Amino acid sequence: MLKKYKIKLSEILQFSLNAALILLASALCILLGKEIIYFVHLSVFTHDFDQHYLLLERILIFFLYFEFIAMIVKYFQENYHFPLRYFLYIGITAMIRLVIVEHDNPVNTLLHTLAILVLIIGYYIIKSSSKR
Repeated sequence: MLKKYKIKLSEILQFSLNAALILLASALCILLGKEIIYFVHLSVFTHDFDQHYLLLERILIFFLYFEFIAMIVKYFQENYHFPLRYFLYIGITAMIRLVIVEHDNPVNTLLHTLAILVLIIGYYIIKSSSKR
């Protein structure tokens, strides 16, 4: 009897998780569309050089949205499993964005680039171990 309730509870939780991820993916798609509109507006109507720096930052945010959506798609394709490499992609992109946007302190920039290196090494280890 107790086992039946555990199975029912896990099904309810799985359904709730799936519904939340679908809502999150929908919100991210809307934000992705807003970023595209912003790109077009900025590239067509703005000729200020400082605004192009902002455009680069927004492009990296665009890729973060894109990677989160791709990770959610992979979650459903991989039978409700998040591949670790997508978290590494997101981490690398986020750290690159941080280095580009906040590069005032050289020590922090060095630490951020070391974090990127650690994430890349982790990705290499995962990729090489999956080939075996």
